[in-house]
Amino acid sequence: MSDRDVADAKQELRDVVWDALREAGVARFPGARGRIPNFTGAEAAAERLRGTSPWRAAVTVKANPDSPQWPVRQRALEDGCTVFMAVPRLRAGRPFLRLDPDLLEVRPRAASSIKGSSEHGVPTAVDELVPVDLVVVGCVAVDLSGARVGKGGGFADLEFALATAAGLIGPDTTVVTTVHPLQVVDGGRIPMTDHDVPLDVIVTPDEVIVCDGDRARPTNVLWDHLSEDKIAAIPLLARLAAERSGG
Repeated sequence: MSDRDVADAKQELRDVVWDALREAGVARFPGARGRIPNFTGAEAAAERLRGTSPWRAAVTVKANPDSPQWPVRQRALEDGCTVFMAVPRLRAGRPFLRLDPDLLEVRPRAASSIKGSSEHGVPTAVDELVPVDLVVVGCVAVDLSGARVGKGGGFADLEFALATAAGLIGPDTTVVTTVHPLQVVDGGRIPMTDHDVPLDVIVTPDEVIVCDGDRARPTNVLWDHLSEDKIAAIPLLARLAAERSGG
């Protein structure tokens, strides 16, 4: 498939899933369209994830900042994990926020919201991170092989590639998501490119799905997949691009 065909297929699938969540009445405020959709049952999915062996073994968690994974971030802090959240759209010189449960002066629920993390998280550069045991990503659609579609910005894939290149995510680091069952689609509907991050585990309010795919993970930033505008809009990428060019 051409790049345009891939982009069109992903957008079509997003639209189908967003509409399905809305029509079923399970999309929470402010609605599903255009975002990683918050869904009825997000707390139950977080509790189910909490019972898995990758969760119980984790000490450090890298989590997306989206609303449906707020219960996951809260429970990670409650269980004593250090949580790293990306600054939205990576638009900061230190593009991650570190939430250390031993240093927080507010409850985990308050600290793990988007607003709370900006107030209580410690801005952290990539070279100040520590290796993470569990990566939590947000998704619009997933399938049983581990293929996933985000909301279209590509930031989760960039975060993953940057952290992997820095040695903070290894081949044995588990990648998980929490979704509504309506977000789990038939195999073969999600086109995956070299920069897309596959899943190891999918958790819904009702079940834990261990993905059966054997997809390669990105291990570095694929510069030829990025536009000049996108590189310029993300300080870390702009700096790395300058270093690559000797500037």
